Amino acid sequence: MVKTMAGAAALAAVLGVGMASPTRAADIVRYPADHFPIATAIEVPPGASTIYLSGTGAQPVNKSAKSMTLAAYGDTETQVRGALTQIQGQLAKLKLTMGDVVQMHIYMVADPKLGKIDFPGMMKAYTEFFGTKAQPNLPTRSAFEVAHLANPGWLVEIEVTAVRAH
Repeated sequence: MVKTMAGAAALAAVLGVGMASPTRAADIVRYPADHFPIATAIEVPPGASTIYLSGTGAQPVNKSAKSMTLAAYGDTETQVRGALTQIQGQLAKLKLTMGDVVQMHIYMVADPKLGKIDFPGMMKAYTEFFGTKAQPNLPTRSAFEVAHLANPGWLVEIEVTAVRAH
């Protein structure tokens, strides 16, 4: 574990990341990206517990729509908001918060109405949960375009890794 800011700066130099004031929460060090709401690197101390949450999609928002259709789940922004709300609930059951998330993978399919993935819609919902004044901790994150998801009504499935510092 890096014990000093000088050590953190040395690690950042080795990793090729900027030293834009890393944040600490119980010795978890997050190295933020310069102009994007993700962390470029996260350092987890020895002895912390790692929690992996399975891929999660949104719950239907239109109960009168046919099951497992886009009409039932809404657009990308709505689905990301719904999936992150689901994840927030799963974390709460484990006595964790979104601030404990250290890594996120977002799997997205093209919105048939747009003919491509809706990255701006995803970002709009994502930034309601991460990088806010109330919850400033940013995870490392990758967003992938995939051909299909298991539920044909989903445009998005999200999996996260959280850490419980001891």
